[in-house]
Amino acid sequence: MKPTNLKPAPGSILISEPALKDMYFHRAVVLIADHNNEGSFGLIINKPLEVQFNDIVRDFPPFNAKVFLGGPVNTKNLFFLHKRGDFIRNSQFIKDNLYWGGNIEDVKALIDLGEMKPDDIRFYIGYSGWTEYQLDEELQEFSWLVAEPTISDLFKKPISEMWKLSVAELGKDYELWANYPSDPTLN
Repeated sequence: MKPTNLKPAPGSILISEPALKDMYFHRAVVLIADHNNEGSFGLIINKPLEVQFNDIVRDFPPFNAKVFLGGPVNTKNLFFLHKRGDFIRNSQFIKDNLYWGGNIEDVKALIDLGEMKPDDIRFYIGYSGWTEYQLDEELQEFSWLVAEPTISDLFKKPISEMWKLSVAELGKDYELWANYPSDPTLN
């Protein structure tokens, strides 16, 4: 297997290798929100939880939004990706009209006014983080492949198929990964 030769950058994704057994990263697709000399910050975007936004956040208007597992770091905090950087102060631009974080009171106001729809925002418990050089080492070990999807296409993919579809888009060289059984011991 050869690497994709792409480097992680905001807006790129990490696709976990098929046999990775880590409970957080098994068949994970991680959107890189920030990558610099100090490390990387990302959110697993294909692991929905069995809770809704209003199940875990108090003092917010009713809002029918899913919550995802963002990663193993800081799992007592809520993080979010959104398309409303124009109205949410302190948002961090990622790519293609996609932002992360910002002023949660602005989010609350947009929801209250009916200006924020569930398709405009996704919430995550925890995040995925790497210290300086840690992600580079994991890429050299082929734990991850880097891809550069269009953000709009990425969020239109069915969540349950996102890992397999993301691998398949890498082309013929990765057919084995795309078709690798989730649990090879069951073959």
